[in-house]
Amino acid sequence: MAEETLLSDEFLRQLINVGEVDILIGLATHNNARTIQSVTRAIQAGILKCFPRERAVIINADGGSQDGTPEMVVGASIDDVWSASKVYALRTLHAISTGYGRGPDPARALHTIFSAADLLRARACVVISAEETTIEPDWIQRLVNPVYKENFDFVAPIYCRQRFEGLLMRNLLYPMTRTIYGCRIREPFASEFAISGRLATDLLNRSFWNEDWGRVGPEIRVALTAITANYRVCEVFLGMKAQPNRSARDLVFALRRTVGSLFASLDSDFSMWSTISSSQAIPSVNGHCGPAAASVKVNRKRLRDMFAHGVSELDSVFRSILSPATLAELQRIATLDTNSFRYPADTWAKTVFEFASSFHSSVISRDHIIQALGPLFRGRALSFLLENRDASEEEIEQSVESLCAEFERLKPYLLEVWNQRK
Repeated sequence: MAEETLLSDEFLRQLINVGEVDILIGLATHNNARTIQSVTRAIQAGILKCFPRERAVIINADGGSQDGTPEMVVGASIDDVWSASKVYALRTLHAISTGYGRGPDPARALHTIFSAADLLRARACVVISAEETTIEPDWIQRLVNPVYKENFDFVAPIYCRQRFEGLLMRNLLYPMTRTIYGCRIREPFASEFAISGRLATDLLNRSFWNEDWGRVGPEIRVALTAITANYRVCEVFLGMKAQPNRSARDLVFALRRTVGSLFASLDSDFSMWSTISSSQAIPSVNGHCGPAAASVKVNRKRLRDMFAHGVSELDSVFRSILSPATLAELQRIATLDTNSFRYPADTWAKTVFEFASSFHSSVISRDHIIQALGPLFRGRALSFLLENRDASEEEIEQSVESLCAEFERLKPYLLEVWNQRK
């Protein structure tokens, strides 16, 4: 992805007028008028409160908004924030918006933000979701300080969620990333994170921007680059995470952006991850999550029926992806009713490993492989919900830890099936 295709002459002119900065806040947007003002005000308040002496800029990379989102970012008056906080910045807080296309493109948006950070020699680059309705001004300080004051290169968030939110993260992304890369990073795919200036420059030279799956899910590739290139990585507790708008986000879309990008990374990183046999904790900054919010309501029967229907309808697809033993076990599980339903951790780990290996060898279309994982994930999600329905938050975390241990224990099985499907 050539830099000149992203940075227009007008955008470059505005960056030159800003000059070098200490902190850059990146906002990738597409029709976010409903939330962007509150997000921008929280960013402004965070800079004013915590970094009044630093040179700072907000960079908005917009994917063709038709609702005035860019104008809201650039036009957000800081006067109201000054009045409310009684704190005055000693430097101008700049805000620049640039368009990169006619539709949302996560890779182009992040590449634009990182290019600006590189050109402005930013010491810390923070990315904030334009949809994050629970953002607090302190998030800016929590994300920036580890980079700015403690020389970390990648800062991942830890969120508070409702008790059974984040099931994809807890049951697949975290255990798989931890097992593959040996790093216990709880949110490898994050909508809020911070990176150092040197990591931003390094990322611009990576090839995943031009790869199909890297373009779909660049966020997880940022985290994996930090891990594999031995940058200093830590986590910070931010707070309550806003729940997604389920009417606008389906499971297959989420799997493509996260699991698809993760699976695709395994090809180029094989020589490194194949030698890792254990995982290590990473530093955690700014405390921990308090008591979880109330559980979300889940239609358990519907999850069970979608799993059973998928196992039946996708039989020919699963025969290409899964081993006969794993498929036979899934067919047995599909006969269980909701109350007795159980998708064991070892079977789930083998399922994910076989999907990753089949993705690697492209036994069928890679996109079809990711889609086929959907009903099986729903089955695992149901099992996790049933196993932990009366559990405390501490017991749920112990359950996640047990699942991760099972993934790590079975990593030799991943290498076995991976080598079989070369």
